[in-house]
Amino acid sequence: MSHRVAVLAGDGVGPEVVGEARKALDALGLPIDWAELPWGSAWYHEHGRMMPEDWEGELDGFQAVLLGAIGDPSVPDHVSLWGSILELRQRLDLWANLRPCRLLPGIPGPLAGRGPDDFDILFVRENTEGEYAGVGGRAHRGLPTEVALETSVFTRAGVERVVRLAFECAAQRRGLLTSATKSNASRFGYVLWDEVVVEIAGDFPGVRVERVLVDALAARMVRSPDSLDVVVASNLFADILTDLGAAIQGGMGMAASANIAPGTSELGIFEPVHGSAPDIAGQGVANPAGAIWSAVLMLEHLDEADAAARLLGALEDVCRDGPRTRDVGGSATTREVGDAVAARVAAG
Repeated sequence: MSHRVAVLAGDGVGPEVVGEARKALDALGLPIDWAELPWGSAWYHEHGRMMPEDWEGELDGFQAVLLGAIGDPSVPDHVSLWGSILELRQRLDLWANLRPCRLLPGIPGPLAGRGPDDFDILFVRENTEGEYAGVGGRAHRGLPTEVALETSVFTRAGVERVVRLAFECAAQRRGLLTSATKSNASRFGYVLWDEVVVEIAGDFPGVRVERVLVDALAARMVRSPDSLDVVVASNLFADILTDLGAAIQGGMGMAASANIAPGTSELGIFEPVHGSAPDIAGQGVANPAGAIWSAVLMLEHLDEADAAARLLGALEDVCRDGPRTRDVGGSATTREVGDAVAARVAAG
């Protein structure tokens, strides 16, 4: 049975890295029916929107979207973000964002005395509400009395589902869940979050749970990353912490993510988290590892566990043995790394 996958290459280095991820996927020999979507900043300049009005209908029937990156200096960030990925996440209710943060063998990390055995964290990010709910507004624009309100939204249902998923992930890994909040200062939303964590913990007696303030957790990721297993956090906090995690795992080019709605038939969106990097677009130097790793997550979503393991193994081999792009200590081009991963896949 063929998998229907949409490719949204997007802007900047997006087409470069997603092309290499697609090459590696094709090397697996799986029956994948690809369809390319031209949405993004160029679409915005032509149509006044980042995506067509009937984008939901165009995605009907697809099981996954492989996304490169969206964003260009010619389009304000809040326009491109809210007109594309945030709208996709919220309208499709892709409420969970999984971000694996691992330092792979062969990739230089910035922490002295720390290696691959010390850094393996799975972040489970709430993906549709919290600080990115989009609730707020501005009044008295341009006047000395101008006011801007940005309201965080935490619902019990929203917190419960992402926290439960994080407990399930921890139960399948090393049995430790760390919940990141700021409930000492944010006394409503994050207090609710803490209460939900305590309630759900009773259903997972085999998982040790700890609540850590987000600023202390950021310091702990640097000082003792080996003490962490699964981290669950709000939309904003997990967004920030996973950028720190990406730096520790070798840079933003290594970072992958999955936008999913577990327990439903909704499609998933799989994307590297490095953004469009317009400063290096077209130079052939972007690291495709994050896009390829995102393709691994996509295969897991498609219930292709064996293929996912093969692709991840090939990526790990290339990271260990080379070639590598310059951001992780090598001199190879984007295409050379993609070719090497595809060759490893084909070799079995």
